[in-house]
Amino acid sequence: MKVLVIGNGAREHTLAWKFFQSKRNTGVYVAPGNAGTEHFATNLPNISGLDPDQVIDACKIHGIDLVFVGPETPLSLGLVDRLQEKNILCVGPNKRAAQLESSKAFSKKFMATHSIPTAEAVVCTSLEEVKEYWNNHKKKIVVKMSGLAAGKGVLESDKEQEILDFAAKGLKEGPLVLEEFLNGYEVSLFALTDGDSYTLLPTCTDYKKAKDGNLGGNTGGMGAICPVPWVDSKLLQKMVQEIVEPTFEGFKKENFDYRGVVYFGVMVTDKGPKLLEYNVRFGDPEAQVLIPLILNDFCNLSEAIATKTLKNLEVRISHQTALGVVVASPGYPESYKKDLPVSLPRPNQQQLLFHASTYSANGTVYTSGGRCFTCVGLGDEILTARTSAYSVATSVTFPGAWFRKDIGNRVFGQ
Repeated sequence: MKVLVIGNGAREHTLAWKFFQSKRNTGVYVAPGNAGTEHFATNLPNISGLDPDQVIDACKIHGIDLVFVGPETPLSLGLVDRLQEKNILCVGPNKRAAQLESSKAFSKKFMATHSIPTAEAVVCTSLEEVKEYWNNHKKKIVVKMSGLAAGKGVLESDKEQEILDFAAKGLKEGPLVLEEFLNGYEVSLFALTDGDSYTLLPTCTDYKKAKDGNLGGNTGGMGAICPVPWVDSKLLQKMVQEIVEPTFEGFKKENFDYRGVVYFGVMVTDKGPKLLEYNVRFGDPEAQVLIPLILNDFCNLSEAIATKTLKNLEVRISHQTALGVVVASPGYPESYKKDLPVSLPRPNQQQLLFHASTYSANGTVYTSGGRCFTCVGLGDEILTARTSAYSVATSVTFPGAWFRKDIGNRVFGQ
């Protein structure tokens, strides 16, 4: 089977790496790819997932059997719809279902319609509406851009001027969703679905803040662990009953053609779990710790999703723990430097190194973005995985390279 992965981040490096391991692999292609994927796959640097015609032409030229869409933007623009029109197998929801991520207003309405517990919220289309909401609450709230914002279109604040400044800027892009602030801790749930049935994957936790202790600005994610030791079977069952199952029942009622990955961003509060948001693809960096624990042949698994035969396949998961640490460019998540030369270690069998924003030139790897690498450690328990991950992270060197030092620390009571 020849597979094309759409995207160029660490999530897509992980997907391509997993496809490369398949016994059915006869060629892995990545569009556009990065310096990591070029070692075992064929990068298609001139093919953009935002241009369906380019992707369709690439499938014809290279004899692609299946396309796995990694990032959210091509999904929101309807890439899957176009591929399905051409009878090309693909993993990812169609444009209508992808609104669960591309429009927070759409997703909040879906949650309300199907009685899924979530934060109380309103949709605002003007600064006057934002001011009215603030005057009625005057306590810490969450302001979210309704559209796609790469994980950074969110403000948590109890300062009126900060909220209004953020809102004034955000409203230029579209509506805003204003929500009550929920206290608790976040859990990332992922499910695979073929539109008829679904399989739940192990829990993950993503560390979104830039600095240790969950301080600093929001990022795309600075690290992750899988599975989450502090999520017990009772809590998981409650999340499934109150959030996951009603979601898939809602998919059927609304006739979504959803063949792909569903992400549930859950806040566990003292009043129970509440859904923060949906994503319509694997998270990053969660994918880097979750996908390595899937034991199935990834071609078989993806084909089952695309052909609506997932119920015939038993999804098998490793008993190991995976912990990932993101190495970032100096200045991220604000203005950051690019084109920095990198020296990379050689991971052992319990370590994985996934490239995010990189390219190669004349035998040297260079950075090309804010989050540059995800260093993953595997182990029979979290401490071993953590030690392995940080061993790799400290060995990835480029000017100003930095990473959080506390990924996984909750386990140790810190």
